[in-house]
Amino acid sequence: MDGSGVGMVAESQRHSCRAARALVKPQESHMAKGRKISVVGAGAVGTAVAYAALIRQVANEIALYDINTPKVEAEAADLAHGSHFTGWPHVSGSSDIAVTSGSDIVVITAGAKQNPGQSRLELVRDNARILKAMIPKLVEASPDAIFILVTNPCDVLTMVAQRISGLPTSRVISSGTVLDSSRLRRLIADRARISTASVHASIIGEHGDSEFPMWSVARIGAVPIADYRVNGHQVFPPDVLDDLAHQVMTSAYKVIAGKGATNFAIGLSASRICEAILRDEHSVQPVSSILHGQYGIDGVALSLPSVLGASGVEQVLDTPLSEDEKAKLRASADAILNSFKLVEKEL
Repeated sequence: MDGSGVGMVAESQRHSCRAARALVKPQESHMAKGRKISVVGAGAVGTAVAYAALIRQVANEIALYDINTPKVEAEAADLAHGSHFTGWPHVSGSSDIAVTSGSDIVVITAGAKQNPGQSRLELVRDNARILKAMIPKLVEASPDAIFILVTNPCDVLTMVAQRISGLPTSRVISSGTVLDSSRLRRLIADRARISTASVHASIIGEHGDSEFPMWSVARIGAVPIADYRVNGHQVFPPDVLDDLAHQVMTSAYKVIAGKGATNFAIGLSASRICEAILRDEHSVQPVSSILHGQYGIDGVALSLPSVLGASGVEQVLDTPLSEDEKAKLRASADAILNSFKLVEKEL
């Protein structure tokens, strides 16, 4: 082959390389650049959060921290082995808390396990002690991070973590009723035989036994849920609404009784919260944060529709509630505050 032939081959190879690089750009562009999520706890929930964040391409770095060295290293390796298929984020795992350094978001899933029949509030003492030992180190490693509590009881522990850390309340939040609201929308969509995207309904209050749906503002499309009809028949009469609320409230207990833990759905919901923050979406989700006078409630973490952006909870929406719903919200606040008082002196 003469010199011009060699040049043509080389030029062809350069074009091929540029084409190959162009092919990977769309996949990479979906990922939040320069963003790191650390997940504390490599159990069923923590690994589900990390896996969901991986496949949703939420961040370009995911770190797992757990005191069980073989476990956390194995889980991180297992996740990393599949990262070729998900946009190539860096995945690491360690029992050294330094692995979390420089995080934009720290998701805390570590804590005592909820046993069948045990309420979330009964877990508060054990998990508050764990946070007391861990939070100062995590804040030192990532002073600018937003902290998301997934460990139950997440509302009380949000108050505990904020008190220990001293961080702004907008940056210490919990997954709250984001998953509960997803459960509700799924049930409504199934009964109405429509897409969940057309269901606008949320669970608010405590992520626990005193949570409740905001039926007064629930909609299917633009239609109030109580007015939704098919062939003239009311699809959601009061007894059906009561049953749906009960199903949502007890759904976690059923899953725990059957498999020992809830993990896949909470992993997806926590990942979705991280996504909204890292992408500065200003999307509305019912996360739990410490309220400042909304509905006459101050200093208690509750779930209400909130605007999520780069700084965490940027606004808690002033959602119209019926008098009955306001009373239920105050009852939720009382339950959470009473539980917080059990550990407040120990902080």
